[in-house]
Amino acid sequence: MVHYLSDRYLPMIRLMVTQLGGDQEDAKDIFQEGLMIMLEKIDNREFALTCKFKTFLYSVCENLWKSIIAKRQAAVNYFARRTEPEEEKDFTEAMDNNLFKEIFLNVFDTLDPVSKNILRLYWEEISPQEIADRLGYSYGYVRKKKCEAQAELTEKVKRHPDYQKIVNSGITAKKVVY
Repeated sequence: MVHYLSDRYLPMIRLMVTQLGGDQEDAKDIFQEGLMIMLEKIDNREFALTCKFKTFLYSVCENLWKSIIAKRQAAVNYFARRTEPEEEKDFTEAMDNNLFKEIFLNVFDTLDPVSKNILRLYWEEISPQEIADRLGYSYGYVRKKKCEAQAELTEKVKRHPDYQKIVNSGITAKKVVY
């Protein structure tokens, strides 16, 4: 029975699937799924075939194939969105970042050598005890000096004239936008 159905209707399904972008294997899979659905329908006593068997099988297979095409396209779209490069940053943001870095480095250079040394070692994620041992200071002194150096650095950056310009330009831009 299956050979008869296959010989008679598979070429029609193969043509439909290949015209819609599939290949021979896709057509065989769709045909087999379509037959399974037909068998399930026939087993249901309430089912009544109101068209030709050929027409019904073709419709079932066409719907199956179109749903597979839709799923494949959704997957392609998903991966395309995932691999798209991020939008380029606004050039003004890059300029601001460069200016912030320049301000930070200029202000950092004004700190005393001990503060600079302690902060550099902290930024390298070296423990306060190891910093104390390396530099010959007490643990408490290193922690206190680090806090003082960070506070001084922060205050000097905030008072820097170029930092003030950036901050004020951002406030002005927000007022214009909103």
